[in-house]
Amino acid sequence: MPPPQTTYDMPSGATRLVVKEEHIEYGFIGKLQKLKYDYRPEIRDRAALERNFREKFEALNRVNLSDSEFARLLDGIVTPDVFTAARTLRERNAFTRDDGTPLNYTLVNIKDWCKNTFEVVSQLRINTDNSHHRYDVLILINGVPCVQIELKTLGITPRRAMEQVVDYKNDPGNGYSKTLLCFLQIFIVSNRTNTYYFANNNARHFAFNADERFLPIYQFADEANKKITHLDSFAETFLLKCTLGQTISRYMVLVASEQKLLMMRPYQVYAVKHIVDCIHQNSGNGYVWHTTGSGKTLTSFKASTLLKDNPDIEKCLFVVDRKDLDRQTREEFNRFQEGCVEENTNTAALVRRLLSDDYADKVIVTTIQKLGLALDETSKRNKQQKKGGKATYKEQLAPLRDKRIVFIFDECHRSQFGANHDAIKEFFPKAQLFGFTGTPIFAKNATAKQFEGDEGHFRTTEDLFQQQLHAYTITHAIEDANVLRFHVDYYKPEGKNPPKPGEALAKRAVIDAILTKHDTATATRRFNAVLATNSINDAIEYYGLFAELQQARQQADPDFQPLNIACVFSPPAEGNADVKQIQEDLPQEKADNEVEPDKKKEALKSILTDYNEQYGTNHSISEFDLYYQDVQKRIKDQQWPNADYPAAKKIDITIVVDMLLTGFDSKYLNTLYVDKNLKYHGLIQAFSRTNRVLNGTKPYGNILDFRQQQGNVDAAIALFSGEKTSEQAREIWLVDKAPVVIEKLDAAVRKLADFMQSQGLACAPESVPQLKGDDARAAFIQNFKEVQRLKTQLDQYTDLTEDNATAIEQILPAENLQGFRGAYLETAQRLKQQQAQQDKGGEVKDGDSADVDQLDFEFVLFASAVIDYDYIMGLMARYSQQGSGGKQKMSREELVGLIQADAKFMNERGDIAAYINTLKAGEGLSETAIREGYTHFKKENDSAELADIATRHQLAPAAVQAFVDGILQRMIFDGEALSDLMAPLDLGWKVRAQAEMVLMKELLPLLLRRAHGREISGLSAYEQ
Repeated sequence: MPPPQTTYDMPSGATRLVVKEEHIEYGFIGKLQKLKYDYRPEIRDRAALERNFREKFEALNRVNLSDSEFARLLDGIVTPDVFTAARTLRERNAFTRDDGTPLNYTLVNIKDWCKNTFEVVSQLRINTDNSHHRYDVLILINGVPCVQIELKTLGITPRRAMEQVVDYKNDPGNGYSKTLLCFLQIFIVSNRTNTYYFANNNARHFAFNADERFLPIYQFADEANKKITHLDSFAETFLLKCTLGQTISRYMVLVASEQKLLMMRPYQVYAVKHIVDCIHQNSGNGYVWHTTGSGKTLTSFKASTLLKDNPDIEKCLFVVDRKDLDRQTREEFNRFQEGCVEENTNTAALVRRLLSDDYADKVIVTTIQKLGLALDETSKRNKQQKKGGKATYKEQLAPLRDKRIVFIFDECHRSQFGANHDAIKEFFPKAQLFGFTGTPIFAKNATAKQFEGDEGHFRTTEDLFQQQLHAYTITHAIEDANVLRFHVDYYKPEGKNPPKPGEALAKRAVIDAILTKHDTATATRRFNAVLATNSINDAIEYYGLFAELQQARQQADPDFQPLNIACVFSPPAEGNADVKQIQEDLPQEKADNEVEPDKKKEALKSILTDYNEQYGTNHSISEFDLYYQDVQKRIKDQQWPNADYPAAKKIDITIVVDMLLTGFDSKYLNTLYVDKNLKYHGLIQAFSRTNRVLNGTKPYGNILDFRQQQGNVDAAIALFSGEKTSEQAREIWLVDKAPVVIEKLDAAVRKLADFMQSQGLACAPESVPQLKGDDARAAFIQNFKEVQRLKTQLDQYTDLTEDNATAIEQILPAENLQGFRGAYLETAQRLKQQQAQQDKGGEVKDGDSADVDQLDFEFVLFASAVIDYDYIMGLMARYSQQGSGGKQKMSREELVGLIQADAKFMNERGDIAAYINTLKAGEGLSETAIREGYTHFKKENDSAELADIATRHQLAPAAVQAFVDGILQRMIFDGEALSDLMAPLDLGWKVRAQAEMVLMKELLPLLLRRAHGREISGLSAYEQ
C-alpha cells in the first residue's frame, strides 16, 4: 500500500478569496487523516474499489478466493435492496466455494467495529450502464463503502446536496444498486459551516417529493444539545473511528416490517449510553426527561435490547400502564425487531416468562397492572392460586428476588406513583429502575402524597428515580424543529360580562365559534382537531349539539359542508378487565362512569351506531378497544389530498374527555379545542397532541382555549422550560402574535417590491415574466417564498381581528397573491428543470446561474387543500351554468388564475386553462359533461401535439403515438422500439443516431409531463 498523502493544505496557487468545493474536500480529507483514517488516493474507479475490498475480505476471513469465487461472492452480496445489504453488513453470512465447501464470513468485524480498517477515498467514479456519477468522499470500513460525504461550497444549502444524492439514487443503472455502494449506510452533506446526516434507504423511504415529506435528516449535537455543525467539529466528534463504528452497529435500527433503516438522534444515543453505564456501574436508578414526540419508545427499545446481551442482567422489563399502550409499545418494539416481544395475555403468562431461561423472554413488555397483580398477595388471582393449593404468583417469583432485574417505565409519572412502585422495590431489592417522561413531576405539579408517620409530602419524579440521567426538553425539540411551536387563542365572547379564567361558556357558543373558526384553524380541513371536554356528560351533550347545530346550518346554507364528528370515551367497566385497565389512567372517565352508568352506556351505543353508519363499520361496545383503535387510525390517516383518502372517511373533530390527550401521535392533528381546566403536565401533554411536524403547510399546533387559561399556560411553560427562563421559553414555545407576523409580512412584501423596482419593473404578477436572467428569477423565488410562508402562517390564525384582515389585504390583495403564486410556480418549474439538467450534466453551462444551484423550492406551500381536481370540475360546471348576462360569480380569468396558482396542477395547468377558454358562460353543461369534455379535449390536444412532432420528423403519427403509449404504459424507455420507429427513414447509423437525439429532445418534455412525476426508467440518457 502506498504511504498516505497529507492533503490538509490547499493546493499551491489556490485562491483564498473563494473557498471552492475542492478546497473544502482537501481540508476534510486532511482532518480524517489526523483522525487516523488511511487516505487511498489511488482508489478512483470500480475495479480499484473491488480489489481493495477483496484484500480486506480475504484478510478478515482468513481465506484466499479464486477469481471466479470472488465474482460469485460479489454477485451474491451486491443488491439494489438497501435493507438486505444492511443486514448482510451486520450479520454472519454463508457462501459455497468452488469445491463445495462452505465459508461462513462477515464483511466487517461485527464483534468489535473499532478493530476494522477505516479508509477514505475521494472523487470515485463508477460507470455503470448510463450512470457516470462522481462521488465526493467515501469512508470504507474494512473495504466496504459505508459512508458517503457530499460537499457543497459555502452559501449553497446542503439540501441541494441531499437532492443530488436522491437524484443519483433514482438514476437507472446507478452505482448504489449495482456495485459495492449498495452497502452505504449513512449520507453526510455539508457546505462546511452546516453539516447534516441521514440514513440510506430504499426509494419509498428516501425521497424529496411534491408534498415535502422529507427524509429524516439530523444535525449532530453534544450532550447539552448544542449543535455541532461545522464540518471539522463534526468530523472530530461524529467521525471518530470507534464512534462511527458504534453509530452504524448499535445506534441504527433496522425496521423489518417496513424494510427501513432508522438513525437514532444524538439525544437518544446519550440517554441510552447513560442507562447502559448506570447498569454497568450498578449506580442506582435514574430517569430520562425526553419531551413528548421525541421518540422515547425507540430510545427505550435500544436500551433494553443492548441489555439483552448483558450476562449480569437476568431480565429487562419495559413497563407501560395501559392496555392500549402495552399493545402500541409491543407493536413498536416488534416493528424495530421482528418478534422480539411476545404478547402477555394475562398475569400467569407474565410470571411464566419471568421465570423462563429462554433468550426470547429476556426483554418483556408488560403493564404495571399485571405486574402489580403478580406481586399482590391479596389479589383475586393470588387468592385463587392459594385456594387451589398452588403457589401464589408472588411465591413462584421468589427465585428472582436476588437477581439483577432492570425495569424501564414508560411515562414514569403515571400509575407508578403508588403501591405498585413500592411493591416492585420491596420485592426486587437488587432491581434498577429507570423512567422515561416527557413531563416530569416536580414539587410544584405533584399530586400523589407519600406518608411517613404523620408527615405527608408530594412525590416527585426524583423521589422515585433518584437522578436525572439526560434531558431533552420541549424547548430543545422546538429549537431543533423536531416538534412545532404553539399558537394559543384565548377565546373571549363578545359581551359585557366576560367569563373568568377556568369558567365554562355555554356549549352552543363554543360550537358556533368552532364552526366559524375550524376551516381557518385546520387549513380548510387539511388537518383535524380534538375537542377536550370536562366530563363524559359534557362530551355526550356536545355530540348531540353538533348534530343539531350543523343540521340547522345546512338548512340555512345548502353550500355548508358539515364536519365529521366522532366521540370517544370509555364505557362503564362492569367487570371488564380491559376497560378497567384502560381507565387506570383516565381518572375523570373512571369517576364519571360510577354515576348513572346505564345512561352513559346508552349514549355511547348511540354514538357507535352513528359511527358505524357514517364509516361503514360494525363496532360494538363489547369490543370498545377496536372502536378506539379505528378512531385513532382515521385521525392518523387524514392524509391530504382527498385522492389518497376521501373526505367522507376522515374525522374532522374527535370529542374526548381523557382519551387521546396523552401518548397519542398524529401528524395530521393540528388543533385542540379546550373546554376543560388543564394544569402543568396535563396541559403540556394535551397541547403536545397538536405539534407533530409534517411540512410547510403545518407551521404550528393550534390551541383554541374556551376557558381563559393564560395563567395556567404561563405556569406550565415556566415549569417545563428546562434551562431557559420562562420568558425565553415563551418566545420559543409560542408563535408571534398576529400583529408581529403582519409586520413581517409587510416587510417581506416591501422587500419583494424593492427587488422588482431594482429590476426596473412594477411589483405586479404580470411583471415577473419580464425578469431578465436567472439571477433575477432566483431572487424572485427567494423573496416570494418568504411572503407565502408568512401568509400560510397567518392563514391559520384563529384570532385575527377585522383590522388584522384589512391590514393583510392592504399589504397583499388576494388577487395579487394569487397572481404571484402562479408566477412563482411558472418560474420555479423552469428553474427546477434547469437545476435537474445541471445536476445530470455536472457542469454549469454558459448562461446558467450558480444562484439556481442554491435554490430550495417549496411547492407544498402553493397547493390548496380545497382546490382539487373535483373542485375545479365543479367550478367549471358552475361557470358554464351561470347566466351570460348580469353579474357573474366567477369570471373565466379568475377560474384560470385559480388553477395557475396551485402547485397540484403544475403539469396540467396549460391543458385546463385552454379547455376553460373553450367554455361559454350560460352553456349549462353538467359536471359529468365537463369531465367528459375535458378528457376528450386533452386526448385531442395530445394527439395533435404528437402528430405535429411526427410530421416534422417525417414519421407516421400513428407509429409515434404507439411508441409514446408503449413507454407510458410500462414506464420504461425502450431503445429497440425507438430504432424500429426510425427504421422507415432508412438512415445510416450515424445520421440515425443524430435524428434519434433530435426527436427525443422534443418528446422528452412531453413524456415527463404525461408521466405526472413518476419516473420513466432508462430516459435519463436524454435528460442532458
